Order: sequence, then structure tokens, then C-alpha cells
Amino acid sequence: MAKSQQTFNKREKEKKRQKKREEKQKKKEARRAESKEGDGGIPFAYVDKFGNLTDAPPEPSDNEEIDASEIVLGIPQKVEEEFDPIRNGKVAFFDHSKGFGFIMDTETQEKHFVHVSGLNDEINENDKVTFELEKGQKGMNAVRVSLQK
Repeated sequence: MAKSQQTFNKREKEKKRQKKREEKQKKKEARRAESKEGDGGIPFAYVDKFGNLTDAPPEPSDNEEIDASEIVLGIPQKVEEEFDPIRNGKVAFFDHSKGFGFIMDTETQEKHFVHVSGLNDEINENDKVTFELEKGQKGMNAVRVSLQK
């Protein structure tokens, strides 16, 4: 009795599997038929000269001639630019008890952290200073800070 019950369960499971396969095949055929008779299948998209997706093809008159010899493959060479290491700024905030503050760069309007160990002269808020930048743990730090003369 146990054996016939076991084979009955196997047969039922196999019937369910077969039914799932048939349903899957029917769905697949329905999708194929729908794509053939519908909008031509997969929707088509174009990329314009700005990199945006559009449904209209690009105008042939908008094409730009590109000289293939000007295309550089690989990593571009780093151009060494002239950089003045001495910057000018104004002390935005300085806490003498804690020994740190911030200097506002007059050119870029960026605030840079300054520690008492990077000072050449004693500074106070709103003093005009010259300083150099150095990479710190959390960004660029002002070092070798001196009062402007």
C-alpha cells in the first residue's frame, strides 16, 4: 500500500511539472505573437549629440566630422600646471583654547582647517594670512600660516 501511494504521488508531481511546462510554452508563444503583430517588437531609441535618449532618429545634417587620428586611446598624459603653493586668506575662526580654526581662501572661497602646530605667527579671527595647503586626514589643511605684512 505504501508503495502504490508513493508512485501515485510521483505521478501527480510529474503531471504538475508537465502542466507548468505547457503553460510556460504557451506564454512564450503568446509573447512572440504579440511582439510580431504589435509595435514591431522591442521599442527603438536613439541617442542625440548630447547623450539623451530620443524616439526620433538624428538629423544627418547634425553629424560632425571627427578626425580619427586625433582620438587618443589610453590614459591622457598629466599636464604639469604652474601652481603657486603660497595662498592668501582670512582667518574665519580660531579657538586658542582648543588650538584649531579655519582659514577662508580669498581666491576659491574654500575653508581650510588649520592647527596650532601649522602656525608661524599668532593669529586671530579676521587676520589676513598667507599659507600653504597640505593633504590631511579629512582634506586639505593650511600649514606654514603667517600674518600678511
